[in-house]
Amino acid sequence: MADKYLIRVTAGPSYDLSSQKEIAVNKPEPTHFETDSMDIDLSVRVNNYAHGLPRDAPATSAYFEAEPHKHNGDQYSITLQFTPKDVQDMSSVNESGQRVDDAGVEIVAETGISAEDLQFGNNFDHPIRDRLPPGFGTAMNIVKWWIDPGLEGDAYADEPYLYGPALSSFNTVRIGKGEFDESKGGMWVEEGADSEAGNKWREERGVPADGKARMKWALRKENKAKWVWEYGQTYSVDFFNPYVDFKDFALRLPGFNLPIMKYWDGQGLRTHQKRSHQLRYVLRNRSTGEVYLVVLFTLHLAEDINEDGSLKPAALKALAKKSGGEGNKGEKLPDIKKPGDEGFDEEKALEEAKKKLGGMKLNGGAGKENDDDVD
Repeated sequence: MADKYLIRVTAGPSYDLSSQKEIAVNKPEPTHFETDSMDIDLSVRVNNYAHGLPRDAPATSAYFEAEPHKHNGDQYSITLQFTPKDVQDMSSVNESGQRVDDAGVEIVAETGISAEDLQFGNNFDHPIRDRLPPGFGTAMNIVKWWIDPGLEGDAYADEPYLYGPALSSFNTVRIGKGEFDESKGGMWVEEGADSEAGNKWREERGVPADGKARMKWALRKENKAKWVWEYGQTYSVDFFNPYVDFKDFALRLPGFNLPIMKYWDGQGLRTHQKRSHQLRYVLRNRSTGEVYLVVLFTLHLAEDINEDGSLKPAALKALAKKSGGEGNKGEKLPDIKKPGDEGFDEEKALEEAKKKLGGMKLNGGAGKENDDDVD
């Protein structure tokens, strides 16, 4: 089944396909994007990239042979180096250079994007509820409530989404620039900072020096309040995991394997609307709904790709349909009570989780056998 499809990775500062560039997967040189809101350098690495475009893309990257990725068995990486910009309207500036409102009162400028607001995650432009395996909703509730309380989303919505704060979603976060090392695949990010001032900034706020510890630290609301992604400051981040197998198009979690093609097939793939499918990673602002970067992993029928790697008319028509609207992707998200929030009823949430579990066995837990694993 997998050899009937090809993956193409594109990225841009919006969902509009005209803003997207094809990404040279596994090549060391990053792709640069510049908008009024943010400057971004992006590298995408995919292990076992046997069914990918462009056709001259390396099958893997030295990144996956470097630690900790070799030990983890990581299968892909999205690495960013970005600098947020202050985009406030500067038209109302007095003679002293102060920004003022219509009444002449000074406006105190924001220093950056709050850790609550800068989000990273996935969304879809179409429902996927009819393709989700049994038990998926229960698994997602457990993940959102007890594993990563920072996540918020709805896999059963007409336009499903799952976002988390960037500060707790990225595996490594560095204040300042990362390094460029071809022996490690190109852009390389270590947790910490590239200067003494950056390290001091982290220490003063109690930010752990270890990436996993920082991710856990950032789940608490009071800790996120200490972090601001400052305007004019460069940051380097890396997102990676071993769970998505792009060679066989499968999602592999502990005790839960989902062959993606099983849920994509049989749904009218031969029509123009279904000739391609996308997995989207989005960097966005929760409060304003502004999108800073969209990374698209698009799955195309191999017959829709020309020999030179360009898209045939059928594929272009399918993509044109997908770029028609943005839905909830450009809107503010509703406020959702989560552990750590004021007013969150932990006992009620636990009882709700128990009801949803219904005695199912999860990863060796008590209860009846779990029939939800899909092999």
